[in-house]
Amino acid sequence: MAAKKPAAKKSANKTKPEKASAAKFIATIADDGARRDCQKLAKLMRRATGEPPVMWGASMVGFGSYHYKYASGREGDWFLAGFSPRKASLTVYVMPGFEAYGKQLARLGKHKLGKSCLYLDGLEGKDLAVLEEILADAVKRMKAK
Repeated sequence: MAAKKPAAKKSANKTKPEKASAAKFIATIADDGARRDCQKLAKLMRRATGEPPVMWGASMVGFGSYHYKYASGREGDWFLAGFSPRKASLTVYVMPGFEAYGKQLARLGKHKLGKSCLYLDGLEGKDLAVLEEILADAVKRMKAK
């Protein structure tokens, strides 16, 4: 009789909500321009989502949360929208992705895209009303799921 294989362990998200203060994290950003951009973005995201900022891991600021479950059985929690001040760019995350926002993105200003990531070289020259519109709609879409 063949030995029975142990059940595969479900891997948990390494990035989870933390008790650390998002405001304190933002205050520690060494670059003055990046710090100011993150402070503006935190206010904008709070308005757009109606949720307070929460640290997710050591360097992501998230707003709101949702629970997901994949067909594979993997499940977890993640933020509805968030940002991280990465070395190369300010990264904005929206969970439904940016495919539905072509018209808005054309008006936003210089940026690069990933599936759920918007890479900005800062907020200067960006249409923040457009960004807030995208964020509010993305959160509405996620809450409707």
